[in-house]
Amino acid sequence: MKFPAWVEIDLDCLQENIALLRGMIGQGMVGQRTRICLVVKADAYGHGSVEVSRAALEAGVDVLGVATLHEAIELRRAKVSAPVLILSPSLPSEIEEIITYGLRPSISNLDFARKLSQASQKRSKITPFHVEVDTGMGRTGLDYDTSYETLKEIASLPAVVTEGIYTHFPDAENEDLSFAQGQLEKFTSLISRLKADGITFELVHAANSAGILNVPHSFFNMVRPGLMVYGLRPAGQGASTCQVTPVMSFKSCIVQLRRVSSGSFISYGRTYRVSRDSLIGVVPVGYGHGYSWSLSNAGQMLVRGKRASIVGRVTMDLTMLDVSDVPGVQEGDEVALFGRQGDEEITADEVALKAGTVSYEILCSIGKRVVRTFIRNKRPAKVITLVGERKEVRPTEGGEYCQPAVHYISVPTIPEERG
Repeated sequence: MKFPAWVEIDLDCLQENIALLRGMIGQGMVGQRTRICLVVKADAYGHGSVEVSRAALEAGVDVLGVATLHEAIELRRAKVSAPVLILSPSLPSEIEEIITYGLRPSISNLDFARKLSQASQKRSKITPFHVEVDTGMGRTGLDYDTSYETLKEIASLPAVVTEGIYTHFPDAENEDLSFAQGQLEKFTSLISRLKADGITFELVHAANSAGILNVPHSFFNMVRPGLMVYGLRPAGQGASTCQVTPVMSFKSCIVQLRRVSSGSFISYGRTYRVSRDSLIGVVPVGYGHGYSWSLSNAGQMLVRGKRASIVGRVTMDLTMLDVSDVPGVQEGDEVALFGRQGDEEITADEVALKAGTVSYEILCSIGKRVVRTFIRNKRPAKVITLVGERKEVRPTEGGEYCQPAVHYISVPTIPEERG
């Protein structure tokens, strides 16, 4: 069975990217093996957090990074037992579940640390956590100027363990890395002062994908890649040496071909008027699927290995292409919104540039309407639709993949989480 819109997530490419990353980071502090915390927040940047996490752990990832409590609980309920670090500040009301599910929160203030300590004592648990220090991101974390005194008090709390300390770069992809270098100097100075007082950390981390590529002295003994593992390269001096492969491609098909006369208008607002007799292909993807409205009259898609321009406004459910110059185009032809067809490729970065945004948003915006197909060993291994997992994936005689019978696993109703 074909679907009107789907993404293919190549887990083999994901594992190859992790292997490439492992070769880049090598040894960390004092010859230790540098650990990897793969950021799988926002459903692994739209790739599917559970499936990506399992494949990443197979490939040697050590820790998983999420942004929210419920993202972490999703992994635990999927039987993912690896350490999970919640990178955004948690609420005091979430502490009980953090302890129950064996999660590692990020500490950004002393009050939360005290409450975590008290709750852990009551349950006779020891809860590890990481402390974020704001050295210049200007977002979350302990204020650098008072972090030394605060960390000394946090380190003395019972029933909790300061397993890690970290900071975050706001602009490690810039040509001028002086600000990032200044952050590193602050961060290493703080760690040295604490060490002199007998306060040490098992894990020290700073480098995101841009930091890994552009600020090699930021590796410490753990790195926090996201974008590069998913096959996209941050800007900066190291990007040209990063030979990662995109993990996701976004595809659809032409559901209708329409011949329109010169002077006809296309789509809402009549923002596009054809200047010649044209052949218009209708693609069943729109902003309701997460394909940006900003691509109206601006974006392109691939049809039969040729670029076809979007004409008129992207609508909630449909987008129109001018396929007049695509030889042999037919209804049912596969369309690549981003990805490769033949020798031609449209990247998520290109789509982001035309939409006036960043590739992160392009990946994370793809909605639940869009079927997720996970590729292992060059063939679909798992298909997830809006109504559940599609089973019995097998190759057809034509080389495509389908299911011999409609067989859905229904998604169970999950009680509302506390917090």
